[in-house]
This record gives sequence, structure tokens and C-alpha cells, in this order.
Amino acid sequence: MEKEIFDSIKERGYVYQATDEEKIREMLNGEPQTFYLGIDPTADSLHIGHFFALTLVRRLQEKGHHPIIVVGGATALVGDPTGKKDMRKMLTKEQVQHNKDEVKELVKRFVKTDGDNPALILDNSEWIGPESYIDFMRKVGVHFNVNKMLATDCYKNRLQEGGLTFLEMGYMLMQAYDFVYLNEKYGCTLEVGGSDQWANMVAGVELARKMDFMNGKEDRGLETFTCPLLVKADGEKMGKTASGTLWVSRDKTTVYDFYQMFINTYDEDVERLLAFFSDYEMEDIKRMCQEDIRNAKKVMAYEVTKLVHGEEEAKKVQKASEEIFKNRGSSENTETKEIDKSILDNGINVIDILMMSDLFSSKSEARRMIDQNGVSINKQKVQDKELIITSDNLDNNFLLIQKGKKKFIKLLFK
Repeated sequence: MEKEIFDSIKERGYVYQATDEEKIREMLNGEPQTFYLGIDPTADSLHIGHFFALTLVRRLQEKGHHPIIVVGGATALVGDPTGKKDMRKMLTKEQVQHNKDEVKELVKRFVKTDGDNPALILDNSEWIGPESYIDFMRKVGVHFNVNKMLATDCYKNRLQEGGLTFLEMGYMLMQAYDFVYLNEKYGCTLEVGGSDQWANMVAGVELARKMDFMNGKEDRGLETFTCPLLVKADGEKMGKTASGTLWVSRDKTTVYDFYQMFINTYDEDVERLLAFFSDYEMEDIKRMCQEDIRNAKKVMAYEVTKLVHGEEEAKKVQKASEEIFKNRGSSENTETKEIDKSILDNGINVIDILMMSDLFSSKSEARRMIDQNGVSINKQKVQDKELIITSDNLDNNFLLIQKGKKKFIKLLFK
């Protein structure tokens, strides 16, 4: 028997905090609800945390609920202070506009925006922008107690550092008003998001309740719940890699690097990631992890890569990774190693190329040798640790890797 939608997403680990879990269960297991997820376009791509939240949106949409994605054109101009020790760098309106356009296109890859039950993609600058400062503060600001705001985690770090600005204080008011506006305009009754946004999300529920009370109306009954943040077994935030943030855009993170981040995850994280990023039933996920955790990890890395980059790219990078794994363990005297050429289709970081050579014991050693001018590719010194290698760098389908003066190996790309 198929589980009801709330019980299914809870079993998969999506439900972390909730204003009223029983009411939300009734909402999601009953008639279709309009719900929303907010994404601030502070960069021109989405990172893995955004994508994780979008998988929840996709699951709810598939069960008939109506999603709204709010791309925060207004809130991005202020900047969310949550968890920050310093004020975010202020973006120009032109930068935010560019980021909005990019993010909207990426969202369309993961959430259905046409056909039956399409998602709406909105921009909160459409309703916040026309408001005058006085009108907004009289309508919204009057309902916010500063003492209560300062006690929330989202302002705590900034306050402790002694640098909280009035600009940042306005962020919570804007996000809270988004929920009220979406309810009045589109009948939105539920907000979802990451647990770092809990205070801002609850503020929207409370703002609606206070406005209803002031106007002598019945409480409209808005609710919200959060997903847990994606963290690894060691407590570190998932998606923060040695080379930077794990982006879903292949222009920022190659498909190979994306796949490798997941293939190198801790064993303890595999079951949870399969629950989030695959459609396998939980009983099958638990069985896979118990029977063969290494194979389960391969399945997980393939599934999440397929979701983000498509089945064709996932198959190519899985094959390339297996080829590299088979070639590892060869003696240092190996003259030539064969590697699937397709891994170069979207480019690959030079450090990962060097690790394929087996001349380096770790990525740290590879970076150190580059800093010491001790690495050459095709007889050219490597000086940029962020260099992206493509098929254009090949010499007759070879890369000649040199470490120091005496260690060489040829990588043959076929």
C-alpha cells in the first residue's frame, strides 16, 4: 500500500521542524495545497542545498500539490544575515537581475513549469518593489518586536560580532511578507525551506496571524516546515569542497567533480542521500546499504548525477570513474594508462587529472607540487591549480604527466 505523501516525505527525512505537524499532515494528505519555496539569487547558479530543497518541491508537485518558486529579487538586494559573521557583500541591481535570469532557467530543469499542474516562478521584487518605505513599515513593521527578532539564531552571529545593520534587520520582514502576499494573491497556505530559514519562515506565519487579528478576521491558518540542512557524517556542510561550492551548473562544477563528491561520501551518509535523491523505496534503500554499501554508494552517486545532469551524462561519468578505479593500483612504472575520453567533454580540474596518474598520494600533494613548480603536462609547467583540462589539451589523445624530474606517465584518452 502506497504511503500518504506526508508520511512518505517524513520517512525520507525531509521533515525537520514544523509549526504544526499534525495540521501539515492533514493538509498534504488531503486536497491539493499551494505551497512555496524561496531562493535568493545571490549567485548565478544553484548549489546542492538549493537542489535538495527542489527535490522536495518535485515530490509534492508529483502528488498534485501546486508549487510556487519565489526567486528573491528584492531580498537578494538586502542579503540574508542568517549564520553570517559579516554582512553579505551588497549586490548591484544589475548583478541580481543577471543572477535571477540564470537561476530561473536552472529551476526549470528540476521543477515542471508546463503541462498539468505547472509550477509558478515569481520574483518578490514584483510586490515589494512598488511599496513605499512608509507604507511597508506601517503595514508590516508594526507587527515585529525587535527584542524577539534579536533573540533568533538568524541574527545571533551578526549581533555577537557587533555589526548588525538596519538593512539586514529588514530581511525577515520582507520574507515574512512574501508568505502573506502569496496567500492573498495565490491562496498559498504552506512554506517549505531549509532549517536555517526557520525563524524567517515562522515570522511569515506569525505576521499573517497578527494582521488577521488586527483586522478582526479569522486566522487564515498558514503553516511551514523545514528540511534539515545537508551535512556530512563529520558535521561539515555538504557541498563545501576543497575547490569550493558544489554547484549544479556544469559551467561551475564539472559533471565529473559533481559525481566524485558523492562517490567519496561517508558510508554513513549513503542511505540518507539515496532517500533524498532517488525514487527507490525506503525498504530497498536500507537493504542495498546493508548488503553492499560500496555498490549502494555507486547507485546513489549515479542517481543524484542523473537528476542534476541527465541520464546520458550520468552514464558517461560513471563509466569514466569505473575506468579510473580499475587503472588505480598499477605500479608506478606503468608507462601508459587508458582513460575514457568522455570525461573531458565538460572539462575536468587539473588536480583530478593528476590524481588519475597515481603519481601523487593525495590532492594536497598535487597542489603542493604545483606550487613548487614541480608538475608538467605535455612538457608545460602547471601553474594554475584551478586549470580545467579538456580534449583541446590532448596531444595525439595523450597527456604526458611529469612529477619532478624523473617520474612520468602517459594518460591515453580513448
